[in-house]
Amino acid sequence: MVGQGLIAHVRKENDESWVPPHTLTEHITGTARLAESFAEKFGSGTWGRVIGLAHDAGKGRLVWQQYLCAKSGYYDEEAHLENKHGKMPHAIHGAELTEQLFGKEFGRIMAYCIAGHHAGLPDWSSAEGAGQTSLQFQKGQVKDINAIERQFVDTIRQAKPASPPRRFSRGLDLSLWIRMLFSCLVDADFLDTEQYMDSDKTRNRGDYCSISELLERFNMYSKKLDNKAEDTKVNRIRRDIRNKCVRMAKEKQGVFSLSVPTGGGKTLSSLAFALEHANIYNLKRVIYVIPYTSIIEQNANVFRDVLGEDQVVEHHSSLDVDDITPQSRLASENWDAPIIVTTSVQFFESLFAAKSSRCRKLHNIVGSVIVLDEAQLVPVDFLTPILETMQLLVDHYQVSFVLSTATQPAFKERMVDGQFFKGLKDVKEIMGSESEVTALYQSLIRNRIQFPSDMQSVSTWEEIAEELGQYEQVLCVVSDRKSCRELHKLMPVGTYHLSALMCGQHRSEIIEEIKDKLRKKQSVRVISTQLVEAGVDLDFPAVYRALAGLDSIAQAAGRCNREGKRDMGQVIVFNSPRKVPNGILRKAADTTRGMVLANDMDITGYESFERYFAELYWKANSLDKEKIMTLLNPSENDPKECSIYFRTAANKFKFIDDGQQKTIFVRYGKGGEYIDLLRSKGPDRWLLRKLQRYTVNVYDNEFSELTRRGAIEEIFPQVFATSSNLSYSEEIGLLIDEDLYDPEKYMI
Repeated sequence: MVGQGLIAHVRKENDESWVPPHTLTEHITGTARLAESFAEKFGSGTWGRVIGLAHDAGKGRLVWQQYLCAKSGYYDEEAHLENKHGKMPHAIHGAELTEQLFGKEFGRIMAYCIAGHHAGLPDWSSAEGAGQTSLQFQKGQVKDINAIERQFVDTIRQAKPASPPRRFSRGLDLSLWIRMLFSCLVDADFLDTEQYMDSDKTRNRGDYCSISELLERFNMYSKKLDNKAEDTKVNRIRRDIRNKCVRMAKEKQGVFSLSVPTGGGKTLSSLAFALEHANIYNLKRVIYVIPYTSIIEQNANVFRDVLGEDQVVEHHSSLDVDDITPQSRLASENWDAPIIVTTSVQFFESLFAAKSSRCRKLHNIVGSVIVLDEAQLVPVDFLTPILETMQLLVDHYQVSFVLSTATQPAFKERMVDGQFFKGLKDVKEIMGSESEVTALYQSLIRNRIQFPSDMQSVSTWEEIAEELGQYEQVLCVVSDRKSCRELHKLMPVGTYHLSALMCGQHRSEIIEEIKDKLRKKQSVRVISTQLVEAGVDLDFPAVYRALAGLDSIAQAAGRCNREGKRDMGQVIVFNSPRKVPNGILRKAADTTRGMVLANDMDITGYESFERYFAELYWKANSLDKEKIMTLLNPSENDPKECSIYFRTAANKFKFIDDGQQKTIFVRYGKGGEYIDLLRSKGPDRWLLRKLQRYTVNVYDNEFSELTRRGAIEEIFPQVFATSSNLSYSEEIGLLIDEDLYDPEKYMI
């Protein structure tokens, strides 16, 4: 054995000489201390401590120590990453030990966390296809549990928790608690390992302002904003909305709705509520959950202007580089900043994830205000597990939610056609009573929405292009990117194109050009997918929208006469020559068409949205299409075995099927420079954050075609980038053979 005691980790200094090893005692006690402090936030500190002590007990075997320190004196820096090919397992030994020490009732809960702290939370058995990764199979392979050093066994035995923090309800309650414990363990393990492997990273963590300091900065910014703002009707209404948010922040924690028409200043008003509410209830962070990266870029910049450049963390990369190297694994985000801006995909998929890197941050959701911006865009196919998880976070993890949107979805629990819809309980509207909200919406009417006189008639792209060409300033929003490119080709030279085939940096620059031309009253025409609908602050005198869900139409209308500087803007809805993409999007459009044909109410008024969403949810094939509720509920499987299918649920809970998509870095702007750095230096947190601005997602068939043409290359294992500038257009983004498009697929 090298040095004194058993060893947890080893590393070289400057890739040359070995430094003194990280002892196993140091590591498990350091991890246990951190995990206990994290889990204490939700009344589970003793559970966090014991899984911290047991997680690496499997390294306390002579055979593992010999594996780490071979007879030649060579050390393996990656030996502890057991999910790397060819590495000797150790996690399952700690998992099996806790079951032997504490029995199935307590030990099985710990076993899920400990067995998965490198490879990810396992399924209980192979019934759902987990095979040799299942906890049941792994447990059966442990033959040398008695070989663990007695000192570790005794320490773990003495740390036994008295009981769980509460009696768990049926549904997702138990699985969410286990995932939260897992998060505490994973983050504690990462942080303690990081302190040894890369102490510079440790020193750079946690240098943020407190919520009270951020609130003070916000209040100073608001005063300056009010002093320099024009005294217009819209600005007076926005100020009233913000002031009401501040007053309502005193209400007790729970679920809040913020129903404000587009252009009403929801971004700053919701931040005012969140900071004030967090300050009153001693909450640690504000998390903004936003549907599209195009809005994230805009809102994060606003927050940086208000609160400071270094106080906001954006986390929305679709690149999954955990376990590529020890360094990249340690660089994964744990949301330790006071202001987090992330996507709906990142947030909700993490709540149902199995991978350690995705779950690491979850314990930092505890004690936070979570603002769901454009809440109506939560996918209907997963609505049941999402709403139940949100309610559990409110009930047991000191979370407050704000559902912020102009088109408030029907998330409240209710009876629908004689059946109970288990939604969110006790939702409090920040803007007041229904009559007060209705009056607010009426006060901010700035345009008229015109539907086709014949809801069955279809316009050709040539007809739409001719109409659009008659305007000097006009925005047209369509429902898919093929339609966007087809219509754009028919428009006059200089017409702008916006879609997700353009990287975030590209879109941001184009949007700024558009805004500048609008301010200068210059000619500007834009063809876009719906990425401009939610939160992008554009102000056109006229907007065209292909028929879609009522919420999408209302959001598109929010880009028309946004500042109220014209008497009334014009919004034209038309029937596109291409059908609305299949699935929930087509059902949304059909619901809108039915409401227009019924003609029994003002369907553009605030009162219509609850009816629209209730009808849409009723039309959905399922609000839990992948049976997530069953997979994560032990009472639905084998309660005696605490049978939970974490990995299968994680694989099925995908907003976008990433099994059919690839992320590509593109050489636009500084993207090429960053790609070259990634190739030479490998993944690092700061570099990956920079590269988030230069990514495009494509489907597998498109990826294959790009590969065949030599348009992309693998610059790191499973990391791909365009091989030259020729595959990316500064007008329309990534160039893909148009024949590859499937019009039934939906990607904005």
